[in-house]
Amino acid sequence: MNIALWILQALLAIHTLMGAIWKFSNSEQTVAPLSSIPHRVWMGLSVLEIIAVIFLVLPLISKRFGRLVPAAAFAIAAEMIYFSIVFLASGATDFNHLIYWLVVAMVCIFVAYGRLRLHPLH
Repeated sequence: MNIALWILQALLAIHTLMGAIWKFSNSEQTVAPLSSIPHRVWMGLSVLEIIAVIFLVLPLISKRFGRLVPAAAFAIAAEMIYFSIVFLASGATDFNHLIYWLVVAMVCIFVAYGRLRLHPLH
């Protein structure tokens, strides 16, 4: 289980870093259902994602940072749920984005649960 969680953490870190870089180079207007998100919030989410990436990989340096992994995973899950709520409020009908965000949120919740209960790193 530990190896599976490390793989998921690594994939989640790569995914989240790519998302942060994408947000820095694209505005919230790029994804029409998210266009109601204020630009400052959009940029703040990029910073949050970079912090989450750091929290996901810090346990590679020292296991004492293992408690940061669930916090990072929950933060990313919260962001995905926020995107889902904004999407639903926009009235958009193409649910591909929604499914994607909810799947990422479920992976995040599994990683957090795994690091809290199944195989903690501390």
